[in-house]
Amino acid sequence: MAQVLEFKLPDLGEGLTEAEIVRWLVNVGDVVAIDQPVVEVETAKAMVEVPCPYGGVVTARFGDEGTELPVGAPLLTVAVGGSGAPGPVASGGTTASGGPAADAGTAESAEYSGNVLVGYGTAGPAARRRRVRRDNPAVPAGPVRTSDAVSGTPVGAGAGSPRGLAGATQPATHTVASTTSVAAPAVVAHPGPVPVISPLVRKLAREKGLDLREVRGSGPDGLILRADVERAVVAARTPTVPAPVSTPMPMPMAAAAGAGERIPLRGVRGAVADKLSRSRTEIPDATCWVDADATELMAARAAMNAAGGPKISLLALLARICTHALARYPELNSTVDMAAREIVRLPSVHLGFAAQTERGLVVPVVRDAGTRTAESLTAEFARLTESARQGTLTPADLTGGTFTLNNYGVFGVDGSTPIINHPEAAMLGVGRIIPKPWVHEGELAVRQVVQLSLTFDHRVCDGGTAGGFLRYVADCVEHPAVLLRTL
Repeated sequence: MAQVLEFKLPDLGEGLTEAEIVRWLVNVGDVVAIDQPVVEVETAKAMVEVPCPYGGVVTARFGDEGTELPVGAPLLTVAVGGSGAPGPVASGGTTASGGPAADAGTAESAEYSGNVLVGYGTAGPAARRRRVRRDNPAVPAGPVRTSDAVSGTPVGAGAGSPRGLAGATQPATHTVASTTSVAAPAVVAHPGPVPVISPLVRKLAREKGLDLREVRGSGPDGLILRADVERAVVAARTPTVPAPVSTPMPMPMAAAAGAGERIPLRGVRGAVADKLSRSRTEIPDATCWVDADATELMAARAAMNAAGGPKISLLALLARICTHALARYPELNSTVDMAAREIVRLPSVHLGFAAQTERGLVVPVVRDAGTRTAESLTAEFARLTESARQGTLTPADLTGGTFTLNNYGVFGVDGSTPIINHPEAAMLGVGRIIPKPWVHEGELAVRQVVQLSLTFDHRVCDGGTAGGFLRYVADCVEHPAVLLRTL
């Protein structure tokens, strides 16, 4: 006999607690193999294809494309074993026949792999079933017709009633018996148990004095999420204003702004907003800048590429200059631990670089950049940039940076005041390199000039250290032979 296993959204690592469904890779009724990717999700770090550790027939999917699910929420159910596929799984984890859907950890005879994502183990103890409790256990939800409770079949839905692709059924109607002479409310969102699984949601509702039975959930199977509670609180506080009888006045600016397009801050855009806000809030930053003559650096790059072999990128040469400067000024390759009130100087340079993609700004990280050659840096920059454009960067590719190099000159601008990539201590910005009038060897000449900007955490060093670092970078740009002293 086939067993129906529920596959939940696994822990994607790096402290991520939710993901948005971008694209389903399977449909209800499809046969999936062990470790076959079944859905593509987007986290605050990257887009990831999630493999299913079970092999069998997909009986239900939970959530449409664009739905945001918390870690641990059901993704889909799979019928494993047996000669035929069972019927679709109804909401709440039951099969169409009323039998319970087996948990991932209870199917001892089912075959599954151990090749799963970070934090999701198939060999551990059985996962706890999702439970739905009343908002207030002391208040009974009212009697339910015995036929509905026993069969688990929605009222009016026969054995062949159609179901959606997400495995949802028509909502069951229950008869609530009135125990007093007071009339029941005309609309009751949840006549039975309240679909809430998060203790934080319950706590928030209690603090705001909100009855969860009057809240309609936007999660899978009507699950009430924190956003639903917050919307209900705002709606409850907004007074209902009757329509004016007199001639309508011009709309206030605040009301006009509220009627505009609203774009959710989530995924990559939301992660960027959180990190930049935290940087501005926590880090007392300062910026210094200098113009440099990059004519000799451009000539050196042209000579290297003319000598044959893989082409060397300008970004790779700037990265080499940065790593040598950080070796001389290690204060800028550090982070601040305010809990211990300590500055932590980091032993290796993991160089982040800003990359603009269709999904927003991302900062891939080149590991051990200080030990790489210009050729190795060029290859790694190219690999990470291509992965960023395709949206295939992993969370490991986007974390662990110790210093960031931001080449905003590709956008045709000269200068900027970079925002430090928290929890790093500094960022070097590079503007466009263009011909400008420049005094060279005592005479006015047209030279290739670039503006360099350094934003640094004033807690880790003073202006003398920051100025020394920036001046050394400018000297290496103007005279690349300075680097020969460190070879």
